[in-house]
Amino acid sequence: MTKAVVIVNPTSGSEEGKEYGPQAKAELEKLYDEVELKWTEKAGDATKFAREAARAQVDAIYALGGDGTVNECVNGIAPEEYRPAFGFIPLGTVNDLGRVLDIPMNPDKAIKALTNRKKKTIDIGKLNDTYFIDIVAIGSVPEAVHDVPIEKKTKLGPIAYVIEGAKAISEKKVYPFKFDIDGETAEVDSFLVLIALTNSVAGIQSMIPDARVDDGFLHLVALEGHKISDKLDLIPKILAGKLTDDERVFYRKFEEAHVSLSDEQKDESVITNVDGDKGDSLPIKLKVCKQHIEVFIPDTDE
Repeated sequence: MTKAVVIVNPTSGSEEGKEYGPQAKAELEKLYDEVELKWTEKAGDATKFAREAARAQVDAIYALGGDGTVNECVNGIAPEEYRPAFGFIPLGTVNDLGRVLDIPMNPDKAIKALTNRKKKTIDIGKLNDTYFIDIVAIGSVPEAVHDVPIEKKTKLGPIAYVIEGAKAISEKKVYPFKFDIDGETAEVDSFLVLIALTNSVAGIQSMIPDARVDDGFLHLVALEGHKISDKLDLIPKILAGKLTDDERVFYRKFEEAHVSLSDEQKDESVITNVDGDKGDSLPIKLKVCKQHIEVFIPDTDE
């Protein structure tokens, strides 16, 4: 007897989970003998449900929600010895992982694709004791984004991040970061540090062109620039996929790293943003977990 568990965040997007949860269940019942719907009510529920499902050794776990819901589900699956295959319907604001896996951003199309799928094994990242599937951001820009109300994210989507990010770029604040990357040490003054698993960042699919979801690396980008003009000059290069070629950008791909502030400012509190939500404060340890999660993606060959 086959079983799948579907974890739904009813508040994702414009509360679309309430509608699409039952639709996904009906579609998946074509594949599994039993499909159980689990509805989240608070932070941590998706992790709890996914962990319980993994320990029950179900055949598959699915998520309906944004990057935060997907992150929580992966944090429930990743530490377990038995890790069920994982699928998801993107309902949130950015959905970087869904974009790079060619999962339709339209929920109706994504649900119809549930029964026409194949499996792909992907890397995930680990920050201290938690896992991430998209990106870690550090600096004045993500600090501003932390304060974006959920209502504004829902109404404006990625534009909300752009608006708050633009405000932060106009400020002069930079941090003296210290990186220990696979044994190499570097110090860089930066207003924005990104550690990504894929080429898609904040919905821009050319941000880090060399990054792939299964390449076995994390990709670190630190944007330098004290002047507003320097910061603004990087924007067209971001959109053109040429960011990592700029001399004002520190770029490394790595397997393990330690990120902190330089010794003279190590007591200052800087909070990370992990897959769109607040994460641990610096210093942090990072590592890539290679080929760690098996995900369902649309089978475009059929």
